[in-house]
Amino acid sequence: MEALLFWIFSIVGVACGGMVIWHRNPMGSAIYLVVTMLCLSGLYALLNGAFVAVLQVLIYAGAVMVLMLFVIMMLSVRAEGAPREGSMPVWIISGVIGLFVVFKVGSLFGFGKPPEVVDEFGTIEGVGSLLFNTYVLPFELISVLLLIAVIGAVILSKRDAQ
Repeated sequence: MEALLFWIFSIVGVACGGMVIWHRNPMGSAIYLVVTMLCLSGLYALLNGAFVAVLQVLIYAGAVMVLMLFVIMMLSVRAEGAPREGSMPVWIISGVIGLFVVFKVGSLFGFGKPPEVVDEFGTIEGVGSLLFNTYVLPFELISVLLLIAVIGAVILSKRDAQ
């Protein structure tokens, strides 16, 4: 059952990821991106990373995608016109050949071996330990950067109101 769910999440996620790129309507692309994020969350859940799976749904499939949809609607982005004739098969063939080369080179260097998954993967304790012990400086720098961005947005919005 777990293998079947893995394949379903993987195939749907890759297919919707491709549709994000190939869909002409930006709203449709955003919806496909939401489905891709939900499939990624399902893969995290299959790896016993329930905390990471919930964060994926709340932050990426929820907040970030709402922001992207809001920007698309505010900018009134329109659907793109039809692509040039004959350009699609070239991209597909190039992509298949590129993937083949990447996988072949990767298999020569032993990249096909799956890494070991530790028991703490995706748990609240594991993520908290990494954030507040191992990566405390980058975590604090990002929080200061976000604080500066929020202050800048407030200043810019007050300047526009005056």
